[in-house]
Amino acid sequence: MIERPVIEELDITREVCPMTFVRTRLALDRIAPGSILRVHLRGPEPLRNVSANSIALGHELLETRGLKDGSTLVEIRRR
Repeated sequence: MIERPVIEELDITREVCPMTFVRTRLALDRIAPGSILRVHLRGPEPLRNVSANSIALGHELLETRGLKDGSTLVEIRRR
């Protein structure tokens, strides 16, 4: 796996929709274009919302993977 610079990490595992994407959007707005946001979330609805809305806003979804604790890690590159 290629190492990517991680600019910010966001843990929204205790958030519920729609706050999961609101917090993700605010974090994406704070980082520079080309930077990466690593989002830790829990559940199928936050995963769908964060992924779909990030793509709809023109950001690039780099990776989505399940973690041993049952949460999901999503990496998003800001455009």
